[in-house]
Amino acid sequence: MIFHPLAIAGLVEIRPDRAMDRRGSFFRSYCAETFARAGIAFRPTQISISENPRRHTLRGLHWQAAPATEGKLIRCLRGAVHDVALDMRPGSADFGRHVAVTLSEEAANAFFIPPGFAHGFLTLTEDAVLEYMIDAAYDPALARGIRWDDPAFGIAWPAAPAVISERDASWPDHG
Repeated sequence: MIFHPLAIAGLVEIRPDRAMDRRGSFFRSYCAETFARAGIAFRPTQISISENPRRHTLRGLHWQAAPATEGKLIRCLRGAVHDVALDMRPGSADFGRHVAVTLSEEAANAFFIPPGFAHGFLTLTEDAVLEYMIDAAYDPALARGIRWDDPAFGIAWPAAPAVISERDASWPDHG
């Protein structure tokens, strides 16, 4: 695994270190020991799959409040997505800033998002499939969201959503 810290501390793009031969390739998608050596305290407790049949499907922006904040490792298993992490940590010097990464099947890259960040993505292809490794149990009472196009955050999505849930479309602005 090759770790690339991003513009906001804690956000990391992880690229595969592929072993290749005539059979194909092999790479680790997660290793607790390797993450710890990279300074990332992350132990997944659940793995979820998001299947998105239509291009320009938008999911997000979501996070979970304390005491059940979640760290996430996101990987696109099929297709490609524009993946966004928005700093929602109270008191953070980077509050309201975001980072976007294109995750794709071809690149096999992943995006580590620590607790306290809102997360969302827009599919760039038909039939995009994402894997989420998450380090905390989901608690619906602590689920939070912010509207994907809240002008306070200025997120430049590559396209308007063609598919979005009623819940995601109706999250409030930060204001």
